[in-house]
Amino acid sequence: MRVSSWPSTVEVNAVKERVVQMSGGNIGDVRIVVSPYRICPLGAHIDHQGGIVSAMTINKGIILGFIPSDDGQIILQSGQFDGDVRFKVDVSQLPRSSTAAQENGASKSCNKELDWGCYARGAVYALQRRGFHLDKGIIGFICGSDGLDSSGLSSSAAVGVAYLLALENANSLIVSQTDNIELDRLIENEYLGLRNGILDQSAVLLSKYGCLMRMNCKTKEHNLVRLFEMEGNQRLNGHGAYKILLAFSGLKHALANNPGYNSRVSECQEAARLLLCASGDEDVEPLLCNVDPSTYEAHKGGLEPNLAKRAKHYFTENFRVKEGLKAWASGELETFGKLISASGLSSIENYECGCEPMIQLYQILVRAPGVYGARFSGAGFRGCCLALVDADRAEEAASFVKLEYPKVQPKLANQLKQDKIVLICEAGDCAQIL
Repeated sequence: MRVSSWPSTVEVNAVKERVVQMSGGNIGDVRIVVSPYRICPLGAHIDHQGGIVSAMTINKGIILGFIPSDDGQIILQSGQFDGDVRFKVDVSQLPRSSTAAQENGASKSCNKELDWGCYARGAVYALQRRGFHLDKGIIGFICGSDGLDSSGLSSSAAVGVAYLLALENANSLIVSQTDNIELDRLIENEYLGLRNGILDQSAVLLSKYGCLMRMNCKTKEHNLVRLFEMEGNQRLNGHGAYKILLAFSGLKHALANNPGYNSRVSECQEAARLLLCASGDEDVEPLLCNVDPSTYEAHKGGLEPNLAKRAKHYFTENFRVKEGLKAWASGELETFGKLISASGLSSIENYECGCEPMIQLYQILVRAPGVYGARFSGAGFRGCCLALVDADRAEEAASFVKLEYPKVQPKLANQLKQDKIVLICEAGDCAQIL
């Protein structure tokens, strides 16, 4: 079976050279973590409600080269950001929003580091929080695929996972994939204060090349669904092999700073609370996964409009995931793609996320030649849209987007280099130490 084409030997060696320059060590002692970005074809915005989601990684992501440091120092440099991050693993880390953290200057330190260093601090926090003892730090250089940070591909989870794997490796800690999902959730939820679910880190840690990862976010059960391939060749039920097309809006905004995301999580929980109360289950945790579909159908008319829309998105998206997994397993990419586009439309109309440039980009992708389906990648407040496209028509679809998007958003398109408006990718593999 084929394997992911990323990272290349050139990319890995460039990172190793930077670590050698920083540490004065030998290139043979440099260890490499790769942590890919993810896409979520189906299962948008329901992971935090315990829904069923799907995900896969792409052949782009984070490369972290490091050498363990015996004195417990963490010294980091970035390919995207200026300055050094320096702290010791034996210093207790506190959530950024805590009063104690602000009083001891941790929050100011994070701001001074332009936030990028906070993910390393968050990884130390998560490991400390779960009782892991850290003796060794790391001297490391981290870089992401060019132009893909803040793009809705979950670069934050990829970064968090990369630091966790590096620190665990340096300290000879044996940590399971499922435990690392929980550790990265601590980085996101507790340390950074973002109320997201476990989809992103699960995709980064559990994906496998050629498969779609399915996860039940309530039970944490997951499995890998292989795309049906006709025996003896790479044709899929009469279709050509697919590629992943990423189209960029030119908008960049940190999700943790956008109140729209957290407010929608609260609205989903309020809808769940009202539906559970209506059915006499007011003591059950207010998550939509705990609401029986029959209860939703019986009482949805009692929800005020915004809450009704959030609940509708959850229940219809759960259905789309189940149908999409069947289509994927059968190699029916056209059916799978139509469900992706329906997910994108529900995200706009029912979950009410996105903004004008992102919605316009979605609409262009849906019309592009060879595209099976498209939706936002991420919450749609900034970043990119993803599309599943016939491999034989990927270049044609990319050219269509490059022509059409500048017509509706000339200023934003002008901020992007012509070769950065659209990126054609392939599927990736899971995060790992090479």
